[in-house]
Amino acid sequence: MVHASIITIGDELLIGQVIDTNSAWLAQEMNKIGIWVKRRVAVGDLADDIWNALDQEAAHSQIILITGGLGPTADDITKPLLCKYFDGKLVVNEAVLKHVRYLFEEVFRRPPPILDRNLRQAEVPDTCEVLFNRAGTAPGMWFEKNGRIFISMPGVPNEMKTIVKDHVLERLKSHFRVPAIESRTLVTFGMGESAVAERIKEFEENLPAHIKLAYLPNYGMVRLRLTGTGNNSEIISGEMDSLFETLKLQLSDIMVTDKDEPIELAVSNLLISKGKTLSTAESCTGGFIAQLFTSHAGSSAFYKGGMVSYANQVKEDLLQVDHQTILDNGAVSEETVRQMVKGALDAFKTDFALATSGIMGPGGGTETKPVGTIWIAVGNRDKIIAQKFNFRFERKRNIDISSYNAINLLRKFVGDHG
Repeated sequence: MVHASIITIGDELLIGQVIDTNSAWLAQEMNKIGIWVKRRVAVGDLADDIWNALDQEAAHSQIILITGGLGPTADDITKPLLCKYFDGKLVVNEAVLKHVRYLFEEVFRRPPPILDRNLRQAEVPDTCEVLFNRAGTAPGMWFEKNGRIFISMPGVPNEMKTIVKDHVLERLKSHFRVPAIESRTLVTFGMGESAVAERIKEFEENLPAHIKLAYLPNYGMVRLRLTGTGNNSEIISGEMDSLFETLKLQLSDIMVTDKDEPIELAVSNLLISKGKTLSTAESCTGGFIAQLFTSHAGSSAFYKGGMVSYANQVKEDLLQVDHQTILDNGAVSEETVRQMVKGALDAFKTDFALATSGIMGPGGGTETKPVGTIWIAVGNRDKIIAQKFNFRFERKRNIDISSYNAINLLRKFVGDHG
């Protein structure tokens, strides 16, 4: 097994000002090519801490991936430290310098002159191989020392990803003899992790040693990842296909998708495959459902529009919810969400519509409708169904879990009436 360590650099990561998404993405990409991320370390902008992290991780892994600290400001100390660590001296790389000038003069179009600190981005240790960064000014750097590979990249996610895709992945694959890795992912909804595990207990117990099953629960869903390793990719792939079909059969009643994709994308693809359109009328979820659908490319093929009808007056004026319905039953009621669905179908001229209305907290609850009460309705012009949910979490989680339950209700309705 080839091991990698990830070192992320920056005080902003340690104090929580910036969320470290780089490590998660890097780990996923390494896993895809058969490299196992053994350790992840975050350090601040202190030279001694970075130096010690390099030494420590080199003792554990053949590959050390480093992100952050390559910018043009005084707190970006990674490059001069790496220069010292690898016994080099800073030299100007003409290709990088040309690229920096091009970015400032032709792309950014900032008024001249270019600052010296920006031009110094073209300085790199003479002991590294430059990894050209077409997405930014700071190049990546590839070092080798004592049989270890150190790869330093910018902390800006887009720039780091560009360098990894352009230079790192294929080179690591050719440099190391890595095992074949095959993964299959299945997503379920509506059954807890323990209950799912109990149902497939015998299946899991009979898995061969080189195939593992992982459970990843989140908001009513459980993502099951089956991963196999071996020397022959064709043999592993065949084993995985057979086992995955068995797993799908055992969980067919709660399976959302047999791909590693979020539920909203699975429902999007379902609607697109049927040539159907969708609109949304959201109250308590505040447009989050619309955001989930439209965050994926191609959503315009099925999603026509939505309305955040937060106030009762908006429900009445724009969705044609009857005033007396709200007076008699309240905004958080089956009757109201049913009328919201009808209003969305009429307003957006879609095949399906989805509506939500609830009390997300922390205030606003009553004895009969406590915080976490939500009504969700989905329907078409022939039929509308509604379901009541009761959640017990804080506001953000109530919104999230309500939205995913709404999408799942839509998934089942489209499957039955599409």
